[in-house]
Amino acid sequence: MRLVPMAISLLALVGASVPAFAEWKALVADESVNVAGKLLVATPEAGWNRSSARPSDHGERWTRDGLALNELTFFAAIPDGGTLYHSPYGATQKLPKFRSNMLATEIVELFESSNRILLNSSVFSVDAIEPAKLGTHEGVRFAYSYAAQDEGLTRKGEGVAAIVEGKLYLVNFIAPEIHYFDRDIEEIRQLVATLQLRPPEPSQP
Repeated sequence: MRLVPMAISLLALVGASVPAFAEWKALVADESVNVAGKLLVATPEAGWNRSSARPSDHGERWTRDGLALNELTFFAAIPDGGTLYHSPYGATQKLPKFRSNMLATEIVELFESSNRILLNSSVFSVDAIEPAKLGTHEGVRFAYSYAAQDEGLTRKGEGVAAIVEGKLYLVNFIAPEIHYFDRDIEEIRQLVATLQLRPPEPSQP
């Protein structure tokens, strides 16, 4: 896998919240793999690599060409009161918390607010919101774009989220607007459509 030196991504920008050096493992094409604590099952096409650096206790991230060029992040079973990401080191704002009774638009607002804090930037635009499915579960798809401070490169992203048994599941893809986003987005949509969710067993009283 080619790792580019300028690893600018939603998570790389806040590097102190994750390990400085991640280990990478190549994923086998067309072979199902357990993701995010075995609560999701995904089947990638060729070229994807899994990082040991996790965005949160409930998340996992992949890349194909390096985080500056494409980043695919999975979040599974975020509980009521949980956050999408680990809080970045030295952050002055608290990350917003998920609520199990959120509406679809509120889930998108949660994602937007979380990433504004991580990016330390107000240049973040939600461009579209529509109903969608995450695997077989009803949810919401949202498209967005942003330009990181001092980078001068616009990135596009697309996320699909659903609340299942009171917990939040979300898959997010981000890449530069030029070439990489359009190259991979249909493949990502197919992966999302075939994703399997394995909600955790309810706690026994």
